[in-house]
Amino acid sequence: MSSSRDTVLASVRRALGVTSREAPRRQEVADRLKSHPAGVVPARGQLPPAGRVALFKEMAAAAAASLDHLPSLEEVPGAIAAYLRARNLPATLLRGADPRLAALPWGREPQLDVWIGSSDGRQLVGLSHAFAGIAESGTLVLLSGPDNPTTLNFLPDHHLVLVEARDVAGDYEEVWARLRETFGPGALPRTVNWITGPSRSADIEQTLLLGAHGPRSLHILLVGKPD
Repeated sequence: MSSSRDTVLASVRRALGVTSREAPRRQEVADRLKSHPAGVVPARGQLPPAGRVALFKEMAAAAAASLDHLPSLEEVPGAIAAYLRARNLPATLLRGADPRLAALPWGREPQLDVWIGSSDGRQLVGLSHAFAGIAESGTLVLLSGPDNPTTLNFLPDHHLVLVEARDVAGDYEEVWARLRETFGPGALPRTVNWITGPSRSADIEQTLLLGAHGPRSLHILLVGKPD
């Protein structure tokens, strides 16, 4: 039995007059997948490390994200506690099983109630660790998996994301190259989420609404200095 996908692709092939078995066409696809041709790379992010971090902070703020730039990982629990207090939120958060998050000195803030797992939509605050930040747009790159469940990116009202300054890249293409180097051929995560600011929509009467399809607040915990 053919699936709807098979039916659609068969229709496209008939319209193009091809069968998908032509050797030149298959070789062209194989060559493209192997060579990873880069797209257009804007000059804006092509900066020295300190400049990339400064641009990342500027662009994240322009996208309505808030940000704390902390000198070290030891300061993260305190910054999280301060964020929750400032917004009158319960001292409770949910994080994934990421070992880097587990290694944070949570004992410095004993009032924080830290849970581990994926979100079912009932949690107000989620904490993730980003694979990278992107200077040109203030974007965070998050990978799916038990270490950082994708549900944390979209279900809690407040999404807190830790990203290290050394992981801030200039552009998108650099991050794709890092991903391929880290995971190897054919072994990418199931999902790579690119997050720029909190969820928003202006579809109704062109009125900007935060939290339309996900978190209404994105807070970035930027740590350290760039390499």
